[in-house]
Amino acid sequence: MTEHDHRHEAGAEPTEMFEPESWEERYSGGQNVWSGKPNAQLVAEASKLSPGTALDVGCGEGGDVIWLARQGWHVTGADFSANGLARAARHAEEAGVADRTEWWQVDAREFAADGRSYDLVTTHFLHPPDGGMTDVARRLAHAVGPGGHLLVVGHAPSGVFTQLTKSHRDAMFLAEELVPALPADFEPIVVEQRPRTMVRDGVTLDVHDATLLARRRPSQGTFEQ
Repeated sequence: MTEHDHRHEAGAEPTEMFEPESWEERYSGGQNVWSGKPNAQLVAEASKLSPGTALDVGCGEGGDVIWLARQGWHVTGADFSANGLARAARHAEEAGVADRTEWWQVDAREFAADGRSYDLVTTHFLHPPDGGMTDVARRLAHAVGPGGHLLVVGHAPSGVFTQLTKSHRDAMFLAEELVPALPADFEPIVVEQRPRTMVRDGVTLDVHDATLLARRRPSQGTFEQ
């Protein structure tokens, strides 16, 4: 598997693919599901930021978590699959970054910050059905601390995904569709569909990543360095 694009597979409806049971089964096998490489837009944007605390929602086997930890971040990887989190923890241990990582089993559709706050909250290629990504983005924004960033990346609608069902394609989104989910104290920085080349089943595809990067304004009375 050459891409780290979560939650989309041919032959299954989004309602099935976004349930924990199917991912527990998938992560129960002996082979890795994903490449372990970090997502391209995470590298592009997080490389510009000073390391702090980060939350990666839908972390799967931990590729993005490990990359962030290697850059100096203290990272919480969150996923609704216990098997996925176990794999991620093992991979972090093997990568020598276990001391910079922790794990949280939570469903993105029910996510609540509950007082937790991070300098960077990120999620890549979550595609809940029925426009559910807007609500997920709203939930994740509440976990961003003052002066912090929210990065949401997904597949933009495209005719190249011919192997997917119509309902899968309908679950894709444009970056601008998520902007209304941002609280009032957020400033959008990147709202665009970024071109990227990916390889799936030996075929090279030109796709676009719907990319939303937003910054929460610092609290009154705080000063930036």
